[in-house]
Amino acid sequence: MGRPCAVHRQSTKGDAYERIKHELTNAPVLILPDFELPFKLYIDAAFSQGLGATLHQRQIVDGEPREGGICYISRKLKDSEARYGETQTEFLFLVCALEKLHYYLEGAVFEVYTGCTELRSLLNIKTTTRHMLRWQISIQEFRVNINIIYKKGKSHTNADGLSRWPLDNVKSNPAYDPEVAAKIPIHFMEIDRRKNFRFS
Repeated sequence: MGRPCAVHRQSTKGDAYERIKHELTNAPVLILPDFELPFKLYIDAAFSQGLGATLHQRQIVDGEPREGGICYISRKLKDSEARYGETQTEFLFLVCALEKLHYYLEGAVFEVYTGCTELRSLLNIKTTTRHMLRWQISIQEFRVNINIIYKKGKSHTNADGLSRWPLDNVKSNPAYDPEVAAKIPIHFMEIDRRKNFRFS
């Protein structure tokens, strides 16, 4: 038989209540957006795993400036996206995050923090793949208000966990993006010698 284990009751109901109250009134509880203030969008793409983003804002809370989270999004990469390179994956998720969060960011001034140095040149890149050209066009409306800032990986932890352990890409996930297979309709036309046309 093993040695008896002493159980110490360290918290009382009052301590538990105070702990719960503290956790509910301090970070990382979500805050409401203030559209008069700039936003901060932290994005991260874990190569061949998933995508994560957090939208933050620095506000005055209880007389002190505090940065708080407004929303968090995460999803696994689709099969087609898992074949992208690291830079393309990061580009992809900036576009996805802007699409999902456009109701916060349209017309607002905001900074994007990323661990990908190449992302800073996305708006001005000259030679692009078709994907990147399409992505450039899709984010032109944000061009005036967006500032992309590189942040080293060790200090860029806001969205890191969301991309390394992403939520499944299912309909119940707000960041859901369906895998769409390209379907090209094909119509056949038959011409007989009597100049009758028939489509099928």
